[in-house]
Amino acid sequence: MAKGDDEARNILIERNLRLVAHVAKKYSTAKVDQDDLISIGTIGLIKGINSFKPEKKTRLSTYVARCVDNEILMFLRANKKLGAEVYLNEPIGKDKDDNVVTLQEVLENNERNIEDEVDIKIKVKLLYEKMKSILKDREKTILELRFGLGGKKPKTQNEIASMMGISRSYVSRIETKAINKLSKEIKE
Repeated sequence: MAKGDDEARNILIERNLRLVAHVAKKYSTAKVDQDDLISIGTIGLIKGINSFKPEKKTRLSTYVARCVDNEILMFLRANKKLGAEVYLNEPIGKDKDDNVVTLQEVLENNERNIEDEVDIKIKVKLLYEKMKSILKDREKTILELRFGLGGKKPKTQNEIASMMGISRSYVSRIETKAINKLSKEIKE
């Protein structure tokens, strides 16, 4: 194979297929079909045989087993990421009437409990009153800009620093101090 003989390469691949099955067996607890793992492991076997260097004094089976293992692990990691995906039209449960409910239906249902709406509005009003009475003008301005209060788009500390002609770290200190003042006052 080292001299470029493709037939020798094919023989090495064929003779090491049992090694792929053996390595794939370690992952039988994974929620993946064993045949799929063997197919993925075979890709690792081929890559391993193609990149094997006998001058490194490592046995072919040791090197190839590691390549198969790596290929299967990469596949499982990629699958794990995909497994965390949620699709909007997938059923997520059933309602009182035994109808299937999808995530999209739940997200589209923006009906809030009236008590929650009133509670939120009371808390927001209290927050604005506390901001006016407790905070200095600069603190109030920074919080309004930073969190987009009053229907404006929130700004970064760097943007606020540029607007006010002060450093970003100073904006951060003022922001933290103002939040702590409000927090302390609201808790009381």
